Amino acid sequence: MAEPGGREWASALARGAEAIATLGDTRPGDRTMLDALWPAAEALEGGAGLGEAVEAARAGAEATAAMAPRRGRSSYLGERAVGVPDPGAEAVVVWLAAIRDHIDAR
Repeated sequence: MAEPGGREWASALARGAEAIATLGDTRPGDRTMLDALWPAAEALEGGAGLGEAVEAARAGAEATAAMAPRRGRSSYLGERAVGVPDPGAEAVVVWLAAIRDHIDAR
């Protein structure tokens, strides 16, 4: 079986983001993991490399610190969550960076 290439990974990440959005009834701007996942998926679909996708995810995660939570676990905290990046969005950055590092090490 052939290893998936950049297009396949980009498509998988984008379809995963869409599924999460549908299942969680959420969208970018709701202060969830999608705020990191969506920009990473868009970067990959636009032809960016995995490193650029990680940076897009990092920027998205950092932007959640200024957002009032509307969905996800942070919504339980309300305004108290403002000022701290969303943990789910930060987790996306961590696992995308781990994938990048694994691929780069090969």
